[in-house]
Amino acid sequence: MSELKEFLLPDIGADAADVTEILVSVGDVIVEDQDVISIEGDKASMDVPSSVAGIVKEIKMNVGDSVSEGQVVLLIEVAGSAPAPVAEDNVAPVAEATPAASTQLKDVCVPDIGGDEVEVTEVLVSVGDAIVADQDILSVEGDKASMDVPAPFAGIVKEIKITAGDKVSEGTLILVVEVQVEAQASAQVAPAKAVETPAPVKTAPVVAKPAEPVTTGPIKASPSVRRLAREFDLDLSRLPATGRKGRTTKEDVQTFIKAQLAIAKSGGGGGLQVLPYADIDYSKFGEIEIKPLSRIQKISGPVLHRNWVTIPHVTQFDEADITDLEAFRKQQNAIAAKQDLGLKISPLVFMMKAVAKALKEFPNFNAALSNDGESVILKKYINIGIAVDTPNGLVVPVVKDVINKGIYDISRELGEISQKARKGKLTAKDMQGGSMSISSLGGIGGTQFTPIVNAPEVAILGVSKSVMKPVWNGTEFKPRLMVPLALSYDHRVIDGADGARFITAINNYLSDLRTLIL
Repeated sequence: MSELKEFLLPDIGADAADVTEILVSVGDVIVEDQDVISIEGDKASMDVPSSVAGIVKEIKMNVGDSVSEGQVVLLIEVAGSAPAPVAEDNVAPVAEATPAASTQLKDVCVPDIGGDEVEVTEVLVSVGDAIVADQDILSVEGDKASMDVPAPFAGIVKEIKITAGDKVSEGTLILVVEVQVEAQASAQVAPAKAVETPAPVKTAPVVAKPAEPVTTGPIKASPSVRRLAREFDLDLSRLPATGRKGRTTKEDVQTFIKAQLAIAKSGGGGGLQVLPYADIDYSKFGEIEIKPLSRIQKISGPVLHRNWVTIPHVTQFDEADITDLEAFRKQQNAIAAKQDLGLKISPLVFMMKAVAKALKEFPNFNAALSNDGESVILKKYINIGIAVDTPNGLVVPVVKDVINKGIYDISRELGEISQKARKGKLTAKDMQGGSMSISSLGGIGGTQFTPIVNAPEVAILGVSKSVMKPVWNGTEFKPRLMVPLALSYDHRVIDGADGARFITAINNYLSDLRTLIL
């Protein structure tokens, strides 16, 4: 019914090359032209595709082996007599049962990703893979954000039109996918589809299980990534691997390099010169669980570290009296409920309006420091970033043109963008163009905290939980609802006097809502 076939190394244009990575495992279902190993010679690196389709039964080489043309790479179990009768018995019926009668090819293009052009950092699928709707198929990176592009529909990948390193924009063709056509009556199509490997291919994620503990096993990276790492003399085992099936991507290398450069800059050219953490076996003290960081945490962690060590932070604290604001907010929510407007105004909306008005009054806060540190870029727009807590980590979507929007409009937009963030549906466009960010922990608790500036912005406002306090009004103590504020800013751009003026202005706007409309 089946037979074992040897896949031999084809002509690689050199006498010998070293195996840098094995891209399949025993038991994998592979298709013709699927890459199975990566090799590297004196002058070039390349991925070697299989000329045979079937199930991998044995791998005849290891990472580090020197190989040459004609050497056995894999033993593959291929269909023998079983498929033959189907082709021979049904020469005429083949036209009826052929996939063309039940399937069609559809193009997958880059959706709106919020930018003119981005770079492909990783292709997350291979030819022959069965994909489902909303499955990530591509990783891209723009100037300010990285994101995964999901598939718009399910099917089988027939052709990949781009490679890592390509520049793409909205409308660029990514994949050609074979999809099922709704209108078909042949009952024989279902078994034929099952044999075509989507079900076995779907077991591919199982391979990711043994591949996850990459820290002690072989490093999984493409030849181009390995070449980039060698150029910077990097040990890939030190880098977090965020790619599919534990692969180290170009983005991982770039993020690591940027973090190291930031550390070096902050230490006056000599780096921070800190000792590395001790390598501790925590399991000897008791039971432990190892939980991998989410993709958002892996991306944001180095960025936050860079911002903390390279920006000279100053944080100023204040308390704003929001007693009247809170009474007005509750009154407006009651009106909105009676009119069935379908929205709820939160205190954060008034914070956004106050910050927007303060940015207009103090334009040096609505700025960015140029990369060379020689000039300040003043922004004429006023967009407010809002830190949103999601199951996968912290993200900062941006609400545009806050200065010209009313409380109801901001409330609706804030609700929509927060929902989008928690569902993981934010695009790079949703997180670009901020003037200043607000991080509000008021709904959780705490009396104060020191927020980290969200570069390239130069300031951020932290809001903690409001509390009733006795406040002296000149003649007596009165109970007033006070909200703690913490303003962090980049001292290279903003001095202490302006910082005090800015937070005082926000305090005044929140304490007396009438000043917000002046």
